[in-house]
Amino acid sequence: MSDEEKREQIWTLMGLLFKSHPWHGVAIGERAPEVVTAYIEIVPTDTVKYEIDKTTGHLKIDRPQRFSNITPCLYGFIPQTFCGEKVGEFCAEKTGREGIIGDQDPIDICVLSEKAISHGDILLQAIPIGGLRMIDKQEADDKIIAVLAGDATYGRWRDIAECPASVVDRLKHYFLTYKNPPDSIEKVCEITHVYGVEEARECIRRSQEDYMIRFGDIEHRLASALRG
Repeated sequence: MSDEEKREQIWTLMGLLFKSHPWHGVAIGERAPEVVTAYIEIVPTDTVKYEIDKTTGHLKIDRPQRFSNITPCLYGFIPQTFCGEKVGEFCAEKTGREGIIGDQDPIDICVLSEKAISHGDILLQAIPIGGLRMIDKQEADDKIIAVLAGDATYGRWRDIAECPASVVDRLKHYFLTYKNPPDSIEKVCEITHVYGVEEARECIRRSQEDYMIRFGDIEHRLASALRG
């Protein structure tokens, strides 16, 4: 049996016994960055902000939403990505800023869908069409904008130019205000610009490279460890 066959057998057996960690144990997808797997943490009906616990892979309560803002779309992250040096460099290149670093998290994704989905902690297939170049305290915190694959209303869009400005404005408003109390005049986050599909795909590619630099090939590491 070849090493590749052994790796496949190991991961098949692991999948039968254990739930995969949404960040590390779920594949981004063979067609990435054109089509990606997305793990959804929160949905528009949530009044509590959920996020993944990086250690256990369980969904946890980050904080109750203190104010009236709710996420305007399905929101989560792309598995096996990491916002590190290469993502930070790309942000610096596109904004002309210096000293930008990645935020050390998987890359965030906003998924537009006609359907009301009742809860998070789910996986879906998403088609990136653009993104928001967001900076949070000198950290690159890109928000990839995507559509749910097969969605009757949004599923045929392939670039942010097809998305109504009102939808993009709603996303921008949420991310520019979701950390601020009502009387705050200080901007915690800024969005330098909205970008199209090619820039979104490049951002995802770089986040994949950052993931490999930070974590390596998880499947290969496990197979090597089991071989002793």
